[in-house]
Amino acid sequence: MTEMVYGATPVAGGEPVLPRWWRTIDKWTLSCVFILFGIGLLLGLAASPPLAEKNGFADMFYYVKRQAFFGTVGLTVMVAITMMDPARVRRLAVLGFGAAFVALLLLPFLGTDFGKGATRWFSFGFASVQPSEFLKPAFVVTAAWLMAASLEIGGPPGKMYSFALAGIIVILLALQPDFGQASLILFSWGVMYFVAGAPMMLLAGIAGLVVMGGFFAYENSEHFARRIDGFLNPTIDPTTQIGYATNAIREGGIFGVGVGEGTVKWSLPDAHTDFIIAVAAEEYGLLLVLIIISLYATITVRSMWRLLRERDPFIRLAGTGLACAFGVQAFINMGVAVRLLPAKGMTLPFVSYGGSSVIASGIALGALLAFTRTRPQGEIGDILIRRGR
Repeated sequence: MTEMVYGATPVAGGEPVLPRWWRTIDKWTLSCVFILFGIGLLLGLAASPPLAEKNGFADMFYYVKRQAFFGTVGLTVMVAITMMDPARVRRLAVLGFGAAFVALLLLPFLGTDFGKGATRWFSFGFASVQPSEFLKPAFVVTAAWLMAASLEIGGPPGKMYSFALAGIIVILLALQPDFGQASLILFSWGVMYFVAGAPMMLLAGIAGLVVMGGFFAYENSEHFARRIDGFLNPTIDPTTQIGYATNAIREGGIFGVGVGEGTVKWSLPDAHTDFIIAVAAEEYGLLLVLIIISLYATITVRSMWRLLRERDPFIRLAGTGLACAFGVQAFINMGVAVRLLPAKGMTLPFVSYGGSSVIASGIALGALLAFTRTRPQGEIGDILIRRGR
């Protein structure tokens, strides 16, 4: 019987692609992603009309329709990537990393800040693109490839190369300034480095460098210092975004004030993006917020659980980095809204409005689902381990 190859694993060649994909994919994670996107559209119906009215659009659901379009693109790309083998995902990620890195270098010259004090986007009139959103998943996979190569006998110093790449990216992002994405890149690298077997003392030294970098940024960046000072201030200015969000969450209670009855969407300029969770809390209450948290937790924990059985170092490292980056980004977004963290300007994956965000999230989850697909070598390895062979 002829055989096809899925990654490095022989798979029966007679089984069609779609049935094999459906049998091996993590259906719980896939379902959670689609539910999150559906919740995002639901919240967009509440949060987007004020923005459409402010910008003079006759169609009050203009931004909801755009989100539906970009989301459809993102989810289609996600499903397409899940059908790829890990080797192909790696090759595309490395190419994507190169393109996103070049785009990041060009931002200071060709980018725009949209009046937000940070040059993070390329504007094309009909749409804008944020390169750092696409850089994150591509960097994680590229760094995992370098780290896995360093584990081979006679392999290159991949850990050092990946750290150098992470350092350059962090500096470029800090110059925008975009300290939220910079911290997420550094966190993802640190998690993969830890899984790859980094000494604890070295990790402690890197953590010390991060703290020193934070102090340096506080002293030399007005943007960074303003956000830290606002976070440390014991009193909340009710006219700031944090003030509006905090009040909305408080007003929502357990069951919310009712669909369409919330007022925070008229006050918050970023109610449809960075503070979408405040809209959810006000109109639907704590109940919907807990559902959203459980969906993110399910995706992250299930992915990590499936990766525990993975024997390929590259897949294990890349999958861990992607899962942790996804979960931590959601935590940061919601943590900012409830004032557990300083303001970061980071979207809630699949829920916040934004073409770059939802498409990049689709790419990241597509790669993660591709890495966590059930592969025969994992099952065979488990059987042999249980039998003591």
